[in-house]
Amino acid sequence: MYIVIYNLYIPACPGQGVFVGNMSGFTHIYYGNGKGKTTAALGLALRAAGCGLSIVIVQFLKDWKCGELNTLATLPNITVLRGKASGGVFVRDMSDEQKAETKAVHDENLKTAIEMQRNGQCDMLILDEAIDAYNLGVLDASLFDGLLENKPDALEIVITGHSPDTVLLDRADYVTEMVKRKHPYDRGVAARRGVEF
Repeated sequence: MYIVIYNLYIPACPGQGVFVGNMSGFTHIYYGNGKGKTTAALGLALRAAGCGLSIVIVQFLKDWKCGELNTLATLPNITVLRGKASGGVFVRDMSDEQKAETKAVHDENLKTAIEMQRNGQCDMLILDEAIDAYNLGVLDASLFDGLLENKPDALEIVITGHSPDTVLLDRADYVTEMVKRKHPYDRGVAARRGVEF
């Protein structure tokens, strides 16, 4: 038996747009070499958006078109900031000029997100691939560290990437390591639209 529900309306969560009561915002880290870090972060964004919260997603090291952008664009309480130097290359293959351009874009996007939070336009801040941008030197370390050291109590922060340092791990309230046990890429299967991007 299958049940199909059309035009389902669920009222916004209690305390729409703000955390309930004295609920504090926490810091989440999804890291590792396994698939699902961005997927988990976007799942939280979807849940928070459904409860009326304002979400700002800053995607570092990403400039290609991916499926989630189409859906996120339809949600009025989600803002996505992203970009890097043109050319579609990995940081390891970038010229010094492209690295500087990428760092400038990343720093500007993070500053914009911080300003949005200060103006009451951000209850949840997702920093997708920030760990890698930080480790690769294409994100201002003092800007990133300052945000985490001075995190407003009510702000929920979600950070993804591969290899966080112990200081970052110790600072987080939730830490989830994604471990790859098996992946079709190991058999030569390319990333598939709608699944990997």
